Amino acid sequence: MDKRYHQALLASLSPAREIHVVWRIALGSLFNKFVIIIPLALLLSAFAPWVLPFLLVIGGTYLCFEGAEKVTEWFGVRHSTEESEPRDEGKLIFGAIRTDLVLSTEILLIALASLDPDFGVWMTLGALVVIGFGMTVLVYGVVALLVKIDDVGLALMKNPVRRMRRTGAHIVRSMPAVFRVIGIIGTLAMLWVGGHLVIANLADTFWHGPYYVLHAVTDAVEAGGPVAVWVTDTALSAVFGLILGLLIVAIISGIARLLRNKSEQSVREVPGADNLP
Repeated sequence: MDKRYHQALLASLSPAREIHVVWRIALGSLFNKFVIIIPLALLLSAFAPWVLPFLLVIGGTYLCFEGAEKVTEWFGVRHSTEESEPRDEGKLIFGAIRTDLVLSTEILLIALASLDPDFGVWMTLGALVVIGFGMTVLVYGVVALLVKIDDVGLALMKNPVRRMRRTGAHIVRSMPAVFRVIGIIGTLAMLWVGGHLVIANLADTFWHGPYYVLHAVTDAVEAGGPVAVWVTDTALSAVFGLILGLLIVAIISGIARLLRNKSEQSVREVPGADNLP
């Protein structure tokens, strides 16, 4: 689930509702995977496998956009006032499940593309079910832990043992930094994975340029060993993802600005609009 939705949920919910909300989102995530994503992925792989690289390019581009948008937010750029507006629990959960649908689709499509093509339908289905269920348990288990760990710290601060109180205070003080680090790592991971997906799958569709450049550079550092190759590949994929994402952010921001200006101009052209309070 996108960190933006985590922040919105935690900011507007009482501690007693947090685990309930995480549970509902996890159920929605399972519905996404088992009812929507896996059946459609199997149908596409059986009847239109040529579509999968294009879907991975689209999904990778989305990850690049999300990552680049977060990078611009680090520098104080605001893209929407939606997060500051109060939303009820149901809308927050729906938004998180919708975001989960996009991210889970990409992960399961990547998993499907990496499976042995000689697998039968049932083995492929079984592998995707195991991956989808395990991913859901891992992700939302960690989310539930992070949501409640500050409560653990507060409880320890009330312990009569001084060492326990100090441990609890340390947990509470460290959580903001932990969430910041998680946000940075998550953003870099989105840029890396998104950039790599776009580069690799563009090469499988119609444009080999970025793929050839990436491999030319990694071949040049191959003498440095596998670690140097991996670091170079990862860094270049992330840079490509950032550039692509910033381009999309600029396009979307420009379109939004044009639409906003057009709307404001239409309001000004209404007779008597200047006299409105």
